Amino acid sequence: MASRGGPRAAGTDGSDFQHRERVASHYQMRWVSPRCGARGQAPPQALTAPRSLPSVTLKSEIKKLIYTHVGIWLLLLAQMCVGHLKLLPHDQVAMPYQWEYPYLLSILPSLLGLLSFPRNNISYLVLSMISTGLFSVAPLIYGAMEMFPMAQQLYRHGKAYRFIFGFSAVSVMYLVVVVAAQVHGWQLYYSKKLLDSWFTSTQEKKKK
Repeated sequence: MASRGGPRAAGTDGSDFQHRERVASHYQMRWVSPRCGARGQAPPQALTAPRSLPSVTLKSEIKKLIYTHVGIWLLLLAQMCVGHLKLLPHDQVAMPYQWEYPYLLSILPSLLGLLSFPRNNISYLVLSMISTGLFSVAPLIYGAMEMFPMAQQLYRHGKAYRFIFGFSAVSVMYLVVVVAAQVHGWQLYYSKKLLDSWFTSTQEKKKK
């Protein structure tokens, strides 16, 4: 940053800084100054970590998780189409488990999340978080319980009766459940962070 006595652009005396371009608030990182001690306490020796992630970064992380979820959703949809339309023999691609049908509704929370981003719509984001629990997390819990007896039989006796391209269907689908559970868990985590950020921004605007 140039000093007051430094060189200036032609045609200005430096007093028009208010009209210059600024970085939008949702692109800025918030840092706690090392010189600001609390109530006379000694300031920390180094910069502290960022207090919160900017809204744009949170949106980017959530979008990555949503796209991963859409990939999982499309794979389950493909399995259902192949099974019900008998495009391949059932010994190659097994019929879906019961939990997979309600899990198809999990696409709705992801769509609501994407719709909330353009205008920072708090209502859509809250609905997305609630419906994620109902349509995404709940079917995964039910699926883990539904497949547990088959997984136990496979572990104890090494017997499997349903397959997906030569692999035990219960093993493949348990892997899907584990990956999907992590995706939705992080999605809820970042959504909560984003919701807090929007609430804080809204309160600051009201104060102004």
